[in-house]
Amino acid sequence: MDRDPILLTPGPLTTTLRTKTAMLRDWGSWDADFIAVTARVRARLLDIVSGQGSHVVVPLQGSGTFSVEAAVATLVPRDGHVLVLDNGAYCKRAAKLSQMMGRRASVMAFAEDQAVSAAALDARLQVDASVTHVILIHCETGTGVENPLAAVAAVCQRHGKGLIVDAMSSFAALPIDAAALRFDALVAASGKCLEGVPGMGFVFIRKEVLDGCAGNSQSLAMDLHDQHTYMERTGQWRFTPPTHVVVALDEAISQFIEEGGQPARLARYSDNCRTLIDGLGALGLRPFLAPDLQAPIIVTVHAPAHPAYSFKRFYDGAKARGFLLYPGKLTEVETFRVGCIGAISRREMALAVSAIADTLREMGIDCHAAP
Repeated sequence: MDRDPILLTPGPLTTTLRTKTAMLRDWGSWDADFIAVTARVRARLLDIVSGQGSHVVVPLQGSGTFSVEAAVATLVPRDGHVLVLDNGAYCKRAAKLSQMMGRRASVMAFAEDQAVSAAALDARLQVDASVTHVILIHCETGTGVENPLAAVAAVCQRHGKGLIVDAMSSFAALPIDAAALRFDALVAASGKCLEGVPGMGFVFIRKEVLDGCAGNSQSLAMDLHDQHTYMERTGQWRFTPPTHVVVALDEAISQFIEEGGQPARLARYSDNCRTLIDGLGALGLRPFLAPDLQAPIIVTVHAPAHPAYSFKRFYDGAKARGFLLYPGKLTEVETFRVGCIGAISRREMALAVSAIADTLREMGIDCHAAP
């Protein structure tokens, strides 16, 4: 194959040549030029959520999960009580890391093929005053469902509860306006819908709650209050930054702005999603979610009910044709997942459908026929 494979995953993603090329230069982490890049990235991230003046953004080395863990440790007091709205695998991860941070954590369970319910949260908070913080996964990429951020934020504000949002797979694609909804922290990462490369997370924190976060974290490396304080004072990262990741993100944000920002990115991803679902439907493959729940980020698809099907063979066949898919995250139903995000468009999605069709044909599977 004479090109890189197309990554149809929720991250890492396919990136542009411009983004890749940005990583060819070495940077000194204390150098004024790199400090300027960090400042520009932080300012432009705040612009994307309309957070200038009301929020700060704190970058952190590592994958997105590092930043979710850091947000919980920094925002939630050690005697706090976290309530996780759970309709998928990444919700369960948030509950687990909260417990491992030593915080009391409770879970409100919802079906994996349904969005979480703001009304149910409202009822729970009316009878459980011990909850201090709610965790919401905006787009649960275990299935691809979009959860109701605005409605959940309104409930948390009405009850005076802190809201921590994992917007890993939604930020820069789905609309998020910090001026219109209240959250204490919102977490995203470089290698998702901004189409940078993985290796850096960032957390938007409401200024009103930031000062009260001092001393909450039991981790040195992941103390976001300390990271913010040091960065404001010096312009530098406390510990060695992922320099190449930061400059790649800076370049990716430039392309995001050139494309037309969040509305344009959402339009392209939505077109990718429609192309994928329509194409797979023509092959006899059904999405797991109802259309009104499906975020245009990643699509979970029922695996063919055929004795010849195995995900490994299916994956290897698609890979040989230039496309990397993702395994399912569900425990009761066999599925696979196909991402709609990254530096790809309708053409790549149509080619992916063709690759899937050719792979199934090679495996002797006709999804229209009963096994």
